[in-house]
This record gives sequence, structure tokens and C-alpha cells, in this order.
Amino acid sequence: MMRTLLLSLLLLSNGLLAMDLSDIIEEALQKSPSLEVIQARLKANRQNIDIADQFANPELLLSKNTLDSSQAMSQTVLSLKQKIPYFSKRARKEDVALAEENLLKERLRAAKVKLAGSIKTTAYEIWELRELTAVIDEYIMLTKRNITLYESYTSMSDNQHMGIMKAELSLSDLQVQKTLLVSQMAQAYARLSALAAFRIKQVDVDLKITNRPQLQSYKESLRFNPDIALQDKEVQKQEAKVELSNINNYPDVNLLAAYAYREKYDNYFNFGVGLSLPIYGTEDAKEEEARALLLAKRSQKRDTQLSVNAVLEVYYAQMLASYNIYHIIQDDALPQVAHMFELSNSSIATGSDLFKYIDVLFQKLDLEKKSIIATANYNRAAAKIAELQGKIK
Repeated sequence: MMRTLLLSLLLLSNGLLAMDLSDIIEEALQKSPSLEVIQARLKANRQNIDIADQFANPELLLSKNTLDSSQAMSQTVLSLKQKIPYFSKRARKEDVALAEENLLKERLRAAKVKLAGSIKTTAYEIWELRELTAVIDEYIMLTKRNITLYESYTSMSDNQHMGIMKAELSLSDLQVQKTLLVSQMAQAYARLSALAAFRIKQVDVDLKITNRPQLQSYKESLRFNPDIALQDKEVQKQEAKVELSNINNYPDVNLLAAYAYREKYDNYFNFGVGLSLPIYGTEDAKEEEARALLLAKRSQKRDTQLSVNAVLEVYYAQMLASYNIYHIIQDDALPQVAHMFELSNSSIATGSDLFKYIDVLFQKLDLEKKSIIATANYNRAAAKIAELQGKIK
């Protein structure tokens, strides 16, 4: 009860500065420099899409020979050359550029998912540190109160003096723990501010352990996994490259047109057609290279699928363990310790042994800390699973 009151006062004092976790994620997705980099690449790639569908620039040539103008072969020639790609070659180039755009979009989504996941886990760490600080504060107050109560007795034995000394040492240990927690919380807020790309002084987050995790339901939603989706887009891009390398075996056509000027003779036009001949095997080698890379990317996709499933099982095991630990503490251990604590608390008021009271007090503290840590670990594992599922919020 006292811990809840302390936490409420803490939140009330910082309420004006507290930000909801979903608002932090939403704003971070708008401001993150790492996301802006990918967005800039997307804009640049749109130019590649436009370029892919264009013809090559025409070539304009001007030539003149050194014969005397009285000679029939004396001429000045203006030539125009235009390369015409083989049928659908421009479309295949555009397909590669479009596949690159889809890949960049998927990278942007994956980056958003990862950023949101990192923000969640950092916020959950802050919740954990804040709850641990509140419970430490509660036990500092209890220890101080009982030291004062015990010192109020006029006559104390050496054993009672030792009890007070143990209580004071325990109080020092609690104060050291609180100092470390305050430092860790400041570091966590610094990391959260860096992830969000703006200063955060207080985050409003409340964690609970809800349902028992179900592995099969998690597996069914892995089809939206960003890593698998990225590999799928990589495969699609490489397939487009294979199609392009295949059609590159077919020659392009060069159209030629020229106008010859002769000073003392009739002027005339020249027309011609040229072909690029892929006779040295370069295009075949490039096609084989593209196909080999495609096989590699397909294998990499299968490897990613196996890896993602393995990582899911790791987080599921962590989540299930935290769920079980929490219920062992809340349903079994804490009720027993609470009864012991009531007996010790009543005995301390009559001047009984402080050693036993301190032992019970710190057993209860240890269980409450483990319960907080289990809750945080449960939600951190859930956030990691949500990241595997491609969820942002």
C-alpha cells in the first residue's frame, strides 16, 4: 500500500512531463535520423525508376574529310545515332528498379519495427527500475521506523544492540541499492531519448502479466516478420535481375542517319542499322552469376526463417518462465511471507529479536523485487515477440 502511494506521488510530481509510450513511438517514427536515411534513399531510387524506362542519349557526330572541294568525295557529314534496346529490355530494367523500391520500403518498415521494439524494451526497463526504487524506498522507511522503535527501549541487551547494528547495515545496503537504481534509470532515460530523437524526462507506462503465452499463436503470425519479408524482397529483386540478364543476351539495335554536304556536288542522306553482337559469352556469364546469386538468396531466406523460429522459441521460453515465476511468488510465496511478516512486525513492537524481523523483511523485499523483475522480463519478451511479428504498436 505504501509503495503504491509512493509511486503515485512520484508520478503526480512528474505528471506534466510524462509521455505515453505510444506517443513516444509515434513521434520517434517521425523524427528518427536513421529512418530519414532510408526515406532519402527511397526518393533517390524513384529517379532510378524514371531513368530505367528512358532510351540512351542519341549521339551526334560531325565529320569532314581533307579532299579538295572540287572532288566528288569531298564532304561534310552530320550523323545521328540512336540505340534502341531489344524488345522489353527497358521494362526489365524498370522491374529491377521497382524491386529495389519495394526492398527499400521493406527496410523502412523493418527499421520502424526495430526502433519501436527498442523504445518499448527501454521503457519497460525504466518501469522496472522505477518500481524497484519505489519498493526500496518503502523498505528504507520501514527499516528507519523500526530502528527508531527499537532504540526507544530503555534497556537493551548486547544481542539487541547487534540487532540495531544489523538493521543499520541493512539500511545502508538499501540506500546503496537505491543510488544504483537512480543512476541506472538516468542512463535508461538517456538511451530512450536517443532512440526517440528528443528529450524524454518521464514515460507513462504500466506493466502487468496477463495471459499465459501460447507458442503456436505466435508462430502463426510470423508471416509478417520483417527479416523474412526483407529476404523475400531480396529474392524478388534478384529474380528481376535474372530476367534482365537473360534478355541482355539479345542484341540492341542502333539506328543511323547521316546528311552529307558537298560544295560542288549534290548533297545526300545515309541511313543504316547496327547490331551489338554478344558473341564473347560475357552476357551468358553474367546471367549464370545472377542465377547463382538467386539460389544463394533463396537459401538465405530459408535460413532466416529457421533463425526467426528459433529466436521466437527463446523469447517464448523467457516469457513463460517469467509468467510462472510471477505466479509462484504472488500465489504461493508472498502470502506465506506476509504472515511471517505480520508475526515479526507484532513481535518487534514488544522488543523481541530484531534479527528475525530483518531476515523476514528482506525475504519479502527479495520476493517483491523478483516479482517486479519477472513482470518486466515478461513484457520485454512480449515486446521482442511483437517485433518478430512485425508489430510497431
